[in-house]
Amino acid sequence: MSNNGADKKAGTRLVGAGRKPEWTGAVVNPPVWRASTHLYENCAALKEGTQDNADGRFFYGRRGAPTQWALADALTELEPCAFGTVLYPSGVAAISGALMSVLSPGNTLLVTDNAYEPSRLMANGLFKRLGVETRYFDPLDLNAYRALFCENTKAVLIESPGSLTMEVCDTPALAAIAREHGAVSMIDNTWATPLGFPALQHGCDMAIMALTKHVGGHSDLMMGSVSAGERLYKRLRQTAQTLGHVVSPDDAALALRGLRTLELRLQKQTSTALKIAEWLQKRGDVAHVLCPMLPGSSDYDLWERDFAGACGLFSFVLKGRDADARARLIDALELFGIGYSWGGFESLALPANPAPIRSAAKWPPEGYEANDKQVIRLSIGLEDADDLIADLSQAFDVMGPA
Repeated sequence: MSNNGADKKAGTRLVGAGRKPEWTGAVVNPPVWRASTHLYENCAALKEGTQDNADGRFFYGRRGAPTQWALADALTELEPCAFGTVLYPSGVAAISGALMSVLSPGNTLLVTDNAYEPSRLMANGLFKRLGVETRYFDPLDLNAYRALFCENTKAVLIESPGSLTMEVCDTPALAAIAREHGAVSMIDNTWATPLGFPALQHGCDMAIMALTKHVGGHSDLMMGSVSAGERLYKRLRQTAQTLGHVVSPDDAALALRGLRTLELRLQKQTSTALKIAEWLQKRGDVAHVLCPMLPGSSDYDLWERDFAGACGLFSFVLKGRDADARARLIDALELFGIGYSWGGFESLALPANPAPIRSAAKWPPEGYEANDKQVIRLSIGLEDADDLIADLSQAFDVMGPA
């Protein structure tokens, strides 16, 4: 384990992370090593190759080569307290890999009620078939959360801010309670990345990211990662290798390229998102702006306490409008694409309905008017803030008055 560059600022760490001389040679970037077969000098070397299962040791393409090793090493350097990082072919694969590394039939899994929908589908489908019971918890109710633990609880899946509705929870407290009960706490930390929220440093045992989003940054790759301390890293690695998880060296090179500009893109997208959130907050046809870095929001104090940064993803709720009105607004947007994912250079808008995927925490929550339930999630890209606001303004005009 390296010292994770703790004495350097984020930009400096991003530039140098993963660039070991033995992997880059005389060039700036680690070359793309496309290889399935790794050759050995003789039978003795072949036998020796089976004795050391670690990055940096050639064995077979499924265990990676310098391009993948450089990316994993870079991500480990960026996550304080991490011993190692395992790469996966998608963010969902990273979530399943983390869960499968610690869960067995008969175990109980606790999942935050505002989790990414594929996480719920995984818990209710795959893990249920494997004999794992899932219990959902309201991430804002620590007492109810604590009461859900039993002797079979082995893992807790956290997401903060929550998917679609952006609630910020007290992650250090949730992780501490999990540890008291002998459970592994893992967080989907895609929104903030370790630059904005060093998850292991805040008490979590595993930090999961969809590298598809901010790290890739250009909407041209699919990948995920999990970083952890030594004991859990070894379990993650063994499980991933048993399942045959591997990432393309070409995609790893793209992720490394995206990583170098991560801080600059996050700063730009956060600044623009905050400006748009403030503009939306002043509109009479917007009931709620779900943006934790917005001063005065219900989540702002926790966000300010625990986070050093943010990103361009947030949501808002239309005031007293129906799904047809929401569709008119989204369809009228010219600078926002309509599509899943986020964290790329282009802005996106997506209609969302959290209600069907909540079971422990009511949606809409207390304090909302009955007809204030049409959610639009925005992923802010690198376009000019004023241009995006003008586009939203004309789309509101197309939607028309209530």
